[in-house]
Amino acid sequence: MNVIGWKTLIAKESRRFMKVPGQTILNPVINTALYFVVFGYALGGYLRELDGVPYIRFIIPGLIMQSIIQNSLLNTASSLFVSKLQGTIIDLLLAPLTAFEVVSAYVVAALARALTVAVLVWLVASAFTSFHVAHPAHALGFALGVGVVFALGGMVVAIASNNFEQLNLIPAFVITPLTFLGGVFYSPHALPRPWSTITRANPILYMVDGLRYGLIGRSDTNPNLGLAIVVGTAAVLGSIVYAMLHSGYKLRT
Repeated sequence: MNVIGWKTLIAKESRRFMKVPGQTILNPVINTALYFVVFGYALGGYLRELDGVPYIRFIIPGLIMQSIIQNSLLNTASSLFVSKLQGTIIDLLLAPLTAFEVVSAYVVAALARALTVAVLVWLVASAFTSFHVAHPAHALGFALGVGVVFALGGMVVAIASNNFEQLNLIPAFVITPLTFLGGVFYSPHALPRPWSTITRANPILYMVDGLRYGLIGRSDTNPNLGLAIVVGTAAVLGSIVYAMLHSGYKLRT
């Protein structure tokens, strides 16, 4: 393994988002904090508890997971697409790095951004409730796993896209709706059929619920099933990205 090249690529990708912390770190933290204030306090004033959990505490894991999904996806998607658009991706393909080393370096940098935002969101939100974490291992496992999934997803979207419109298509019309309909602000039990059944077909529900179990010890779904979905999705997306980079699909022209 080319450790020096791998570390250099991680440092390069990390410096890229750290050069504009107001846009990449502060902006998503403020946006998530606004969700917390509006839904947690405004709506929480009418809906005190949800399944025995204070509503303001119930939505914290969902908001944290939302920030992980958005930031890990955007970090790899924007970086890789701009490199492809500017033609500098050729330098990366010619570098003495394997496809696995390139993929893992991009994922590590995306995790650094996503987890930084997630921790800041958790600190801000928990200051109004409590800093207790029910199952730390589950919370960390879901945070890392989901970050990997959407970092890989961002790479797939960037490589497959030919312009900015296509780049924004999946995040805007697929990821965002699935995230909002993934139990961030509500429990599937609160929905009548068939909507509760449809909600359970959303894989993001299991990711949100898994982190909720890790942070507050409550879940509407089986956390082990959620972990299986995360690991399986990461394996599939990782294989796709590896094949794309290894073959140079839409990258060498």
